[in-house]
Amino acid sequence: MKFAVLVFPGSNCDIDCYKAVEDAIGQEVDYVWHTATDLSAYDCILVPGGFSYGDYLRCGAISRFAPVMNEVAKAAEQGKYILGICNGFQILTEAGLLPGALIRNMSLKFRCHDTVLKVTNADTPFTRDYAPGEEIIIPIAHGEGNYYCDEETLASLQANNQIVFTYGSNPNGSLGDIAGICNEGGNVVGMMPHPERAVDSLLGSEDGKRMFTSILKAWRDRHDAAAIR
Repeated sequence: MKFAVLVFPGSNCDIDCYKAVEDAIGQEVDYVWHTATDLSAYDCILVPGGFSYGDYLRCGAISRFAPVMNEVAKAAEQGKYILGICNGFQILTEAGLLPGALIRNMSLKFRCHDTVLKVTNADTPFTRDYAPGEEIIIPIAHGEGNYYCDEETLASLQANNQIVFTYGSNPNGSLGDIAGICNEGGNVVGMMPHPERAVDSLLGSEDGKRMFTSILKAWRDRHDAAAIR
């Protein structure tokens, strides 16, 4: 399996994502610059956290127009796995690949600490190694992580089981305690917490490691099924 870690001007969690793939599941991984126009070689695309383009205008509002995002949209349509973390989640919402928006934390403060998440959907390629309802510890680090959407969108997310993670104790005011969501196909996930920073007990938690093992298992199952056909 081959991973791409996108790099925008201002990304600062790209190395964390790269090392998580390398250390947690031992798969091939490349840094891919925001000007890239071909992602066909990759099975999973990680859109990392940071402050892309300095968060000018809105978080992710400029990165959304980077050439590579056209390729991310194509990859999503093809069913490839896309994971947006923190600023990456913001970019995916700005690009229209996930519904809703991330706005300023209700406290108007940057929050950086471990947080308890509840796995509300364990039936995605990203969460299959978790138990439904399991509580895990994943760190957050954001100033604009307050998830918001209109009532119709929220009802749709709930009806389609698109809410993947919720906060045990809401740190930012997110509607419905939402910490992460997926698209209707389940192959695109965005989340504000940082699983790539929780892949080893030395980091305080290794609960994030199973997101990466989940992706690998999902890809292998898909690959094996395609080979049988």
